[in-house]
Amino acid sequence: MEEKNFFDKVYEVAKLIPYGRVTSYGAIAKYLGAARSARMVGWAMNNSGAKEVPAHRVVNRVGVLTGKQHFDGTNLMQQLLENEGVEVKDNQIVDFQKYFWDPAKELI
Repeated sequence: MEEKNFFDKVYEVAKLIPYGRVTSYGAIAKYLGAARSARMVGWAMNNSGAKEVPAHRVVNRVGVLTGKQHFDGTNLMQQLLENEGVEVKDNQIVDFQKYFWDPAKELI
């Protein structure tokens, strides 16, 4: 059986983020046992386009839409989140903890 690489593991977790919820690069990295690899999770999200991964649901640790430049259009990431009921203002999720999904707690 083929060993999954880190990016594939990131995509598997990202695909589990529920509709209308968000998580952070660091939360995914920590869940995968690589707590210091948040930046690698970000790189994975940047390259997730053809993999049907809801990358718009992954933001930085305080809820800022840091990956938005990797979406087509100027506000696509924000629009996708708002379509799911997530409130965004000035490129940041309003009431971040309300929408935060922690894979370490949810995927037991």
